[in-house]
Amino acid sequence: MAPAIMTAMLGRLHHVVLDCPDPAALARFYSELLGQPVTYQSHDWVVVAPSDTSSGLAFQLAPEHRPPSWPDPAVPQQLHLDVMVEDVAVARPQVLALGATELDGEDVYADPAGHPFCLIKRPAWAPPIPVGPPGK
Repeated sequence: MAPAIMTAMLGRLHHVVLDCPDPAALARFYSELLGQPVTYQSHDWVVVAPSDTSSGLAFQLAPEHRPPSWPDPAVPQQLHLDVMVEDVAVARPQVLALGATELDGEDVYADPAGHPFCLIKRPAWAPPIPVGPPGK
Protein backbone atom coordinates (compact mmCIF):
# COMPACT_ATOMS: atom_id res chain seq x y z
CA MET A 1 0.00 0.00 0.00
CA ALA A 2 1.37 3.43 -0.92
CA PRO A 3 1.84 5.92 1.93
CA ALA A 4 -0.92 8.49 2.36
CA ILE A 5 -0.23 11.88 0.87
CA MET A 6 -1.03 14.75 3.20
CA THR A 7 -2.50 17.93 1.79
CA ALA A 8 -3.34 21.23 3.41
CA MET A 9 -6.33 20.95 5.72
CA LEU A 10 -9.38 22.82 4.50
CA GLY A 11 -11.55 21.93 7.45
CA ARG A 12 -12.13 19.49 10.28
CA LEU A 13 -15.00 17.09 10.76
CA HIS A 14 -17.51 18.56 13.21
CA HIS A 15 -20.38 16.07 13.51
CA VAL A 16 -21.80 13.12 11.65
CA VAL A 17 -25.50 13.99 11.43
CA LEU A 18 -28.32 11.43 11.31
CA ASP A 19 -31.84 12.39 10.25
CA CYS A 20 -34.54 10.89 12.48
CA PRO A 21 -38.11 11.42 13.65
CA ASP A 22 -37.16 11.85 17.36
CA PRO A 23 -33.70 13.37 17.93
CA ALA A 24 -33.83 13.14 21.74
CA ALA A 25 -34.76 9.45 21.74
CA LEU A 26 -32.11 8.52 19.19
CA ALA A 27 -29.50 10.56 21.08
CA ARG A 28 -30.34 8.64 24.29
CA PHE A 29 -29.81 5.36 22.41
CA TYR A 30 -26.36 6.41 21.13
CA SER A 31 -25.43 8.02 24.46
CA GLU A 32 -25.95 4.64 26.13
CA LEU A 33 -24.37 2.66 23.28
CA LEU A 34 -21.21 4.79 23.17
CA GLY A 35 -21.01 5.81 26.85
CA GLN A 36 -20.93 9.49 25.89
CA PRO A 37 -23.13 12.30 27.20
CA VAL A 38 -25.70 14.39 25.42
CA THR A 39 -23.83 17.69 25.12
CA TYR A 40 -26.43 19.82 23.35
CA GLN A 41 -30.19 19.59 22.93
CA SER A 42 -32.90 21.66 21.27
CA HIS A 43 -36.30 20.57 19.94
CA ASP A 44 -34.85 19.60 16.54
CA TRP A 45 -31.12 18.97 17.14
CA VAL A 46 -29.27 16.87 19.72
CA VAL A 47 -25.54 16.10 20.00
CA VAL A 48 -23.75 13.18 21.67
CA ALA A 49 -20.00 13.71 22.07
CA PRO A 50 -17.19 13.14 24.58
CA SER A 51 -17.56 16.76 25.72
CA ASP A 52 -19.30 19.97 24.71
CA THR A 53 -16.09 21.08 22.99
CA SER A 54 -15.58 17.97 20.84
CA SER A 55 -17.10 16.54 17.69
CA GLY A 56 -19.56 13.69 17.81
CA LEU A 57 -22.86 12.40 16.48
CA ALA A 58 -25.72 14.80 15.91
CA PHE A 59 -29.38 13.93 15.43
CA GLN A 60 -31.58 16.18 13.31
CA LEU A 61 -35.37 16.23 13.24
CA ALA A 62 -36.71 14.84 9.96
CA PRO A 63 -40.48 14.31 10.38
CA GLU A 64 -40.74 12.45 7.06
CA HIS A 65 -37.71 10.22 7.77
CA ARG A 66 -37.87 6.86 6.00
CA PRO A 67 -35.52 4.30 7.54
CA PRO A 68 -33.27 2.33 5.19
CA SER A 69 -34.54 -1.08 4.12
CA TRP A 70 -31.34 -3.08 4.76
CA PRO A 71 -30.26 -5.00 2.74
CA ASP A 72 -32.91 -4.15 0.13
CA PRO A 73 -31.67 -1.18 -1.97
CA ALA A 74 -35.22 0.25 -2.34
CA VAL A 75 -34.37 2.73 0.44
CA PRO A 76 -30.54 2.65 0.61
CA GLN A 77 -28.62 2.94 3.86
CA GLN A 78 -26.49 5.88 2.63
CA LEU A 79 -24.17 5.39 5.61
CA HIS A 80 -23.66 3.07 8.53
CA LEU A 81 -21.58 3.19 11.69
CA ASP A 82 -19.10 0.55 12.82
CA VAL A 83 -19.08 0.40 16.63
CA MET A 84 -16.02 -1.24 18.21
CA VAL A 85 -16.64 -3.56 21.14
CA GLU A 86 -14.42 -5.88 23.15
CA ASP A 87 -16.70 -8.89 22.63
CA VAL A 88 -19.43 -8.90 19.98
CA ALA A 89 -21.31 -11.78 21.65
CA VAL A 90 -21.45 -9.89 24.96
CA ALA A 91 -22.47 -6.61 23.28
CA ARG A 92 -25.31 -8.19 21.27
CA PRO A 93 -27.88 -8.50 24.09
CA GLN A 94 -26.83 -5.10 25.42
CA VAL A 95 -27.57 -3.25 22.16
CA LEU A 96 -30.85 -5.13 21.81
CA ALA A 97 -31.81 -4.04 25.35
CA LEU A 98 -31.07 -0.43 24.34
CA GLY A 99 -33.61 -0.70 21.52
CA ALA A 100 -31.60 -1.92 18.53
CA THR A 101 -33.02 -4.57 16.21
CA GLU A 102 -31.11 -7.25 14.35
CA LEU A 103 -30.83 -6.99 10.58
CA ASP A 104 -29.73 -9.54 7.98
CA GLY A 105 -25.98 -9.96 7.95
CA GLU A 106 -23.30 -10.74 10.49
CA ASP A 107 -23.50 -8.44 13.54
CA VAL A 108 -25.67 -5.88 11.70
CA TYR A 109 -28.31 -3.95 13.66
CA ALA A 110 -30.62 -0.98 13.25
CA ASP A 111 -30.86 1.83 15.76
CA PRO A 112 -34.35 2.83 16.96
CA ALA A 113 -34.80 5.14 13.92
CA GLY A 114 -33.74 2.38 11.48
CA HIS A 115 -30.14 3.43 10.69
CA PRO A 116 -27.91 0.37 10.26
CA PHE A 117 -24.79 -0.12 12.35
CA CYS A 118 -22.36 -2.99 12.86
CA LEU A 119 -20.69 -4.29 15.98
CA ILE A 120 -17.06 -5.08 15.29
CA LYS A 121 -14.43 -6.64 17.54
CA ARG A 122 -11.89 -4.07 18.63
CA PRO A 123 -8.83 -4.33 16.36
CA ALA A 124 -5.50 -4.97 18.04
CA TRP A 125 -4.25 -1.45 17.17
CA ALA A 126 -7.08 0.25 19.08
CA PRO A 127 -6.82 0.84 22.83
CA PRO A 128 -8.97 -1.36 25.07
CA ILE A 129 -12.57 -0.28 25.61
CA PRO A 130 -13.46 0.20 29.29
CA VAL A 131 -16.31 -2.15 30.16
CA GLY A 132 -19.03 -1.14 32.60
CA PRO A 133 -21.14 1.92 33.34
CA PRO A 134 -19.65 5.33 32.42
CA GLY A 135 -17.56 6.83 35.19
CA LYS A 136 -17.03 3.52 37.01
